Amino acid sequence: MSTRKPVYRSALMGAGLALSLALAGCSSFDPGQGFISTRTQGYEISDSALQQIRPGQSVDLVVAVLGSPMTTNTFEEETVFYYVETKVQETAFGLDMVQDRKVLAVYFDEENRVKDKAIYGLQDGRVFEIESRRTPSFGEDRTFIQQILGSVGL
Repeated sequence: MSTRKPVYRSALMGAGLALSLALAGCSSFDPGQGFISTRTQGYEISDSALQQIRPGQSVDLVVAVLGSPMTTNTFEEETVFYYVETKVQETAFGLDMVQDRKVLAVYFDEENRVKDKAIYGLQDGRVFEIESRRTPSFGEDRTFIQQILGSVGL
């Protein structure tokens, strides 16, 4: 009977364990930040792009510098382009927390030339409660146990 197979298996398992530990050390975990990552949703509104937008410039130049707007306002006599940048912190458990939000509004006159620009932040906005009630449909809001008991007649 040979004793080489258990030694060979132990050495192979040890090499696999060492390799997995070495690869685990290559992860992007930052001890200073923990399990929280920061990301940007929407546009990156840079200072250099803001400096390029001046009164009198055309719509085409604004679109070339900032890109297509997230939304526009054409209900009034003047047109407004809105660019929204939101900084979000996300935990390892999937919870999102809005840290900062900036809205760049570029106002145009009747000749589609930049009239003014403004930056609005979280402090400029209003927080309002979103109504989450909805009309229940049959079977949707019942638990599994309630459905079983309901099918039996209880």
